[in-house]
Amino acid sequence: MRGRVAATVVLVGLTVAGCGDATREDLVVTGTPPPTPYAGPLNVPLKPAPEDGDEDEGTVRALRASSGAAGRALECDGDIYEGGGADRWSKGDGGSTPEGGLEAYFDIEQPELPESGYRVEREEGGRVLFSFDVGGRTKVAVVVAKDQPHRPGWGPETSASCDPAELPASFTDSKDYEIWTDRDGRRVATTKVSSAEGAEHCDWQSAHFLGLGHGKDAVLYARDPAKVLGTQLLTSAYDADVPMPADARDTGYRFHDWQLWVTPDKKKVYVRTPDGVEAWPRTKNGVGCA
Repeated sequence: MRGRVAATVVLVGLTVAGCGDATREDLVVTGTPPPTPYAGPLNVPLKPAPEDGDEDEGTVRALRASSGAAGRALECDGDIYEGGGADRWSKGDGGSTPEGGLEAYFDIEQPELPESGYRVEREEGGRVLFSFDVGGRTKVAVVVAKDQPHRPGWGPETSASCDPAELPASFTDSKDYEIWTDRDGRRVATTKVSSAEGAEHCDWQSAHFLGLGHGKDAVLYARDPAKVLGTQLLTSAYDADVPMPADARDTGYRFHDWQLWVTPDKKKVYVRTPDGVEAWPRTKNGVGCA
């Protein structure tokens, strides 16, 4: 599943019922039924996720094909953001109930998703669809199944989610997401514009990265006031005080008091702040640290 850390978690001190039965407060709630509940099948044939480097890796088509009923149950404003099938697990890792299976999903897959507020939306033939809804629309869907091949007990079969910008601000604000808004104050999908502080393990906390677009078409820019990135990672130097180019266009994208402007050549983006205009250069391919 794109963007997720897939791992088998060994937990100490739990009961013999399995790691999927360790309870999270308010993980499953009664909730209000959505206006249009998912009515399709829960047992949907899956296509394997593309291998690393495959041209379909991470595409909307591939995510839909590999996420089965969970992907079909989503009601995103934009495209599906994450999705896929679960890895196999050992005896004792699954839950003894469907709710325990949802617990196992969080224990095994460790997704960056809300861990409370899920409802049972559909039950069918040994499978249960859990949904996390925002404004009556499903933004996260998890299908749990019982005793599937190499997956003993109740646990995740497929899962899918919408863009983080479609999740509640109370959740994204508690994580590392930086959600931009448009000129009307609406949250913008992270597949259109995203930003993040530089990685601590690289000692890049003083830097900031901004991405435009998604997948193979994504372009990355950087703010580097302390020059921790250097010329080896940037196509040109960061400048904290420049005049706004005559051909610059206001995108309407805002993050707090930052305003994003772009020019046709795409070599730099321009961020207007209360103190002036900054030029953020494009990064070179393969940005990373040892």
